[in-house]
Amino acid sequence: MAEEKGTQKQGPAAKKAAKEAAAKKPAAKKQGAKKPAAKKEPAKKPAAKKAPGKKAAAKKAPAKKAAAKKAPAKRDASGRPVVNARARYVRVAPRKARLVADQVRGLPLDDALPLLRFSTRSAAQDIRKLLESAAANAEANHDLVADDLLIKDIHVDEGPTLRRYRPRALGRATRINKRTSHIAVALTPEEF
Repeated sequence: MAEEKGTQKQGPAAKKAAKEAAAKKPAAKKQGAKKPAAKKEPAKKPAAKKAPGKKAAAKKAPAKKAAAKKAPAKRDASGRPVVNARARYVRVAPRKARLVADQVRGLPLDDALPLLRFSTRSAAQDIRKLLESAAANAEANHDLVADDLLIKDIHVDEGPTLRRYRPRALGRATRINKRTSHIAVALTPEEF
């Protein structure tokens, strides 16, 4: 019992010491909290230093783009520039797209676009969009005039076939092939 009384007597003294220690610990935590905040502030300063570096890199990027615009277009055997464009995985059967492509091959762009615009075939709209894209590329990237362009080559290749199935009589199933096309076009100036 004497030990218990001794521990009880030490209990209040121990409680006081624990309160003092507890009072010191939050102060230590607060100081510790201030230190990371102080560390975060210098972290922001190097980030500010990096921002001008990013601006400098951003200044270099347009210079590269300008150099890409000045890159010469590919040239054919006669020395005329050739601008290529292609549309891949177009959801139209190649056999149907070739009928339209054969109509515009060799035509000037000014004649081909109205022909495609008023065509009743669905492949005509996809080919018209491709020709307009190629003309825009020629103007923006190669400094050519769209009105003077000629469709040098246009060809349609077969893409992957999507296979679907339809139920039929007597429990059978027949395959439906949904074909896709890869359409490529090459434009060149009429006179160079």
